[in-house]
Amino acid sequence: MGIEMEIGWLTALMFGSLMALLMAGLPLAFVTGGLACVFLFILGDAQTLNIVPSRIFPLMTNYQLSAIPLFIFLAAMLERAGIINEMFDVIYKLMGGVKGGLAAATIIASTILAAMVGVIGAAVVTMGIIALPAMLQRNYDPKIAMGSIMAGGTLGILIPPSILAIIYAVVAEQSVGELFIGAVLPGLMLSGMYILYVILMCYVDPKKGPPIPVEERIDTAEKLRLLGNMAAPITLIVVVLGVIFTGVATPVEAAGIGTFGAFIVAAIHRKLSWQTIREACMTTLKASAMVIWIMFGATIFVGLYVLEGGQEFVEQTMTGLGLGPWGILILMQIVLIILGMFLDWVGILLLAVPIFVPIIRALGPAAFGLGSEGDLVLWFGVLYLVNMQMSFLSPPFGYALFYLRGVAPAEIPMSDIFKSALPFLALQIVGLVLCMVFPQIITWLPQLVYGG
Repeated sequence: MGIEMEIGWLTALMFGSLMALLMAGLPLAFVTGGLACVFLFILGDAQTLNIVPSRIFPLMTNYQLSAIPLFIFLAAMLERAGIINEMFDVIYKLMGGVKGGLAAATIIASTILAAMVGVIGAAVVTMGIIALPAMLQRNYDPKIAMGSIMAGGTLGILIPPSILAIIYAVVAEQSVGELFIGAVLPGLMLSGMYILYVILMCYVDPKKGPPIPVEERIDTAEKLRLLGNMAAPITLIVVVLGVIFTGVATPVEAAGIGTFGAFIVAAIHRKLSWQTIREACMTTLKASAMVIWIMFGATIFVGLYVLEGGQEFVEQTMTGLGLGPWGILILMQIVLIILGMFLDWVGILLLAVPIFVPIIRALGPAAFGLGSEGDLVLWFGVLYLVNMQMSFLSPPFGYALFYLRGVAPAEIPMSDIFKSALPFLALQIVGLVLCMVFPQIITWLPQLVYGG
C-alpha cells in the first residue's frame, strides 16, 4: 500500500513540483502526465495506476473533441491559400484614410480571422508578418502597432469557433454551441474597445498613427471590387457559424462543413494544390497532437488530485476565507490571471476548471442574481475564456508576446513588446469586470437563440 499524505502538503508538493519542472522548460504534456504517474505510485499501489486508462479513454472517445483537428485544418487551409493576406489588404485599403486606420484594420482583420481560426498563434504570427511591416513603414508608433496585433490576435480564444471553448465544454460537461453563442458579444465588445482605444490615441496624437497618403487611397468602385474578392471566405464563416447558432448542425458537423468549404475557397482563389493540402495536414497534426497530449496528461493529474480529496480541500479553503460568493468568484479570477502568467491555456483549463466549476455550481445561480444553473455555468465559462485571453498578453510568459517576438524586427527590444501589451491588458480587465457585473452581456444572446 502507498503512503498516506495530508492533503495540504500534497497540494503544495504536486503543484510545487509541477511549477518547478515547467520553469525548467519541460513540456507541459509530459510533465503533468509523468508527475501524475509518479504520485499515483507513491500514494497508491500498482492497482491505482488503472486511473490512467480510465481517465484517458473517455477523452479518446469524446465526439465533441473531433471538432478540434477539423477547425485547425480549416484555419491552416485558409492561411496556406493566402486568404488572410488578401483580407488584411482589403480592410487596410478600406480603412487606410482614417487616423489609426491601419491599427483598427489590423484588429478588424484579426476579429474576422478569429472567426475563421480557432488557433491563437496563427493569428498573431500572421498579422505580425503582414501588418507590422506595413504599419512601421507608415511611421506608426511601434507600441500601438504591436499592441493592436497582439490584442487582436488573442480574440481567437473568445470568438467562435474557439478551440478553447470546445475543450472547456468537454471538461465542464456543457453545450459547445451555447458557449460559442455566449462568447460572441464579449468578443465583439472587446474588439470594439480595442478599436476605439487605438483610434482615440491616434486622434489625440496623430503622429502615433497617420492616415495613408491621399494618392494611395482608392475610390468606391475599387472598394466594392475588393470586397467582392472576400465574398468566398466571409460566406464560409457565415455558413459555419450560422449552422451552429441556428442549431442545424453540431459544432463538429459545422467544422466538417467548414473544412470542405476551405477546399472550395482555396480552389476559387486558385491556391488548391497537393503542396497546400500537405502543409495544412502537417500543421493540423502537430497542433492537434499538442492539445490532445496536454489533455491526457492534465486529466490524469487532476483526476488523482480530486481522488485524494483535493476538490473538498480547495472548496473548504475558499469558503473558509469568509469572502462570500462574489469574493470567491473574484479570487478564482485572480488565481486564473496568476496561473495565466506562467502556464499554457490548455493546462490551466484542465487543472483549474474541474476544481472550480463544482464550487461555482455549489454556490448556486441565486448568489449571483442569475435565473438558472445553466446560465451560471455558461456565465462562468465565458468569464473563464475572457480571463484566458488576458493570459496570452500578460508578461512575463504571455504566449502572444513571444509569438510577436518571433516575427518583429530585431531592433525592437522585448521590453517594448511587454509595454505595448499593457494598455490592451488594462482594457481586457475592464472587459472582464463588465462581464462579471453585467452577466446579461453573456447570457442574453444564448437566451434569445435557445429561448432559455
